[in-house]
Amino acid sequence: MSEAAVAEATPSKPSGASWAANAPLLIASLILAGPTLYRLGVQVWSKEVGAHGPIVLATGAWLLWRNLPAMQAQAKPGLTPVTLLGALASLAIYVFGRAYDLISLEAAGLYGFGLCILYDRFGLGAMLKNWFPILYLGLLLPLPGWALDEFTAPLKLIVSAMSFGIVEPMGIPIVREGVTMTVGPYQLLVEDACSGLNSLIGLIAITTFYIYLLRNAGWRYSLFLVLLIIPIAVFANVIRIVLLILLTYFFGDAVGQGFLHVTAGLFLFALSLLLMFLIDSVASRILGIRSHDASA
Repeated sequence: MSEAAVAEATPSKPSGASWAANAPLLIASLILAGPTLYRLGVQVWSKEVGAHGPIVLATGAWLLWRNLPAMQAQAKPGLTPVTLLGALASLAIYVFGRAYDLISLEAAGLYGFGLCILYDRFGLGAMLKNWFPILYLGLLLPLPGWALDEFTAPLKLIVSAMSFGIVEPMGIPIVREGVTMTVGPYQLLVEDACSGLNSLIGLIAITTFYIYLLRNAGWRYSLFLVLLIIPIAVFANVIRIVLLILLTYFFGDAVGQGFLHVTAGLFLFALSLLLMFLIDSVASRILGIRSHDASA
């Protein structure tokens, strides 16, 4: 292949002139995003359910930057009326969420505004071909409180029932009422952190990032592994609760709710992640999906 053909096939990096032309829009976007990112850090990312946020933001921004030359090569700018309509709707959601302190709506409006910018600059076709970084950054959007309650309530009941079913045959005196379990003289409440939702979101983020980088797999295989994450996260949290019940019963409430409580959660999160990597390794061999480097 000639040098000219190679140069033509390789997407060029963003030029200085391109950045200069887009500088006002980039500055306006940063001004818009700054307060929201700060509020996400204070209200969401500082909690266990949103601990994945900074990682997703950094890796998602890097993936988008990495795909930018390909998007520029495939660019076909979107329709201006569609861009304006989407931007106005997104800004309205953003302003409403900020005015009424609804961080979920504020973040959704900011995300929608970002999508409008990408659509205006690159078009729908380029966005669909580079769908993963865009969808991956959507994991930054915090779930509303009512949605968290709807998801965690049944999960807490499931993990409570399964944990009770494992511990009771051991001969340990345990009584369960909903998500509350009485173990000897101690009473344990299965909280949102033990439902599996917190580890579920983090596992989805890390696993999909891993799949995309290593496998460069399509959405079907990615969805297959994401669906497997749900039972793995639930099972890991069942084991976590069983361990905490045993620690509390044999060593006291201070041990069960102290350092080992956090340690058990981190250990089982790491175990769940390793299990996902193992499943991916086996499934990719069966389905004939090679790593991105091997297929290049």
